[in-house]
Amino acid sequence: MKLFYTPGACSMGIHILLEEIGAPYDLEKVDLAAQAQYAPAFKAINPKSKVPTLMRDDGSVLTEFPAIALWLARTNPQAGLLPDDVDAQARAFEAMDYVVATIHMQGFGRMVRPGNYAPNEADHDAVKAKGREMFETGLKLMDAALGDKDYVAGAFSVADAALFYVEYWAAARMKMELPANCAAHFARMKARPAVTKVLADEGLTA
Repeated sequence: MKLFYTPGACSMGIHILLEEIGAPYDLEKVDLAAQAQYAPAFKAINPKSKVPTLMRDDGSVLTEFPAIALWLARTNPQAGLLPDDVDAQARAFEAMDYVVATIHMQGFGRMVRPGNYAPNEADHDAVKAKGREMFETGLKLMDAALGDKDYVAGAFSVADAALFYVEYWAAARMKMELPANCAAHFARMKARPAVTKVLADEGLTA
């Protein structure tokens, strides 16, 4: 397998899952700052021009965080990336979808790319403020979902890899104070060997 990734991007969550699985994989960096995602060579692999992108051993390509996470979990059951209980599975997917689709795409997206939401530059500050509000609200909701549990679904799952990357953005990049349960989850995740290796491999500090 080969993961096309950008250091510190949402692809970090999939990178973590690959480390948790322990199967061989290669990494190929996509420089988003240089707009490498729009280069013909990468667009031939993923015309959506985004990471994470996973090229499987048969050469087929899988895109979108939840789809890649599901495939990795189901094809590597020994890694325990999904709980056995169907209700816990639903909670894991509920959390993962909310993190990716709302906290990341709606909240963080407004903060870093306000032009995608308002063509008038005079509106950009308001768009960023709304994005931060959505981002912070999302973290508070995930804090409540965690409660006194170590992980979102009780045991480590795909949902925790997703939650970690937005916690990382908040704590390491935005210097935000995480809600208490998220802060404990973030620390717990950083202590996992897979996460330690991914941060080192991607040249990140947290």
